[in-house]
Amino acid sequence: MVDAFIGTWKLVETVNFDEYMKALEVAFTTRQAGNVTKPTQIISKNGDKVTIRTESTFKNMEINFKLGEEFNETTVDDRKCKSVLKMNGNNLVHIQKWDGKETTFVREIKDGKMVMTLTFGNVTAVRRYQKA
Repeated sequence: MVDAFIGTWKLVETVNFDEYMKALEVAFTTRQAGNVTKPTQIISKNGDKVTIRTESTFKNMEINFKLGEEFNETTVDDRKCKSVLKMNGNNLVHIQKWDGKETTFVREIKDGKMVMTLTFGNVTAVRRYQKA
């Protein structure tokens, strides 16, 4: 259930994020900002609507969705995606598709932290968040 993810999460550790952004062909200046920014994710639910708000000194973003329903998403690096989020067991899976490409974020709770594994092709990055 998505309820386990509800709360405010602060980024505490990142592994291989620059390589992930390079694989996505994110512009150098955006990658530089992405590498030094420590975003906070605020996950909330109102009825069957879920909101994930990402706040940082670089850019704030918000997505609103119903689990399992596709929606339009514009990413921090301005990709226009068709996205869907769904629960897969205890994991919250976020799939973005654009221009025949696809990336997946899997959020899971491990030892009280939210671990987000980002995969694009054969490149994987991990971002760990702790509850604020």
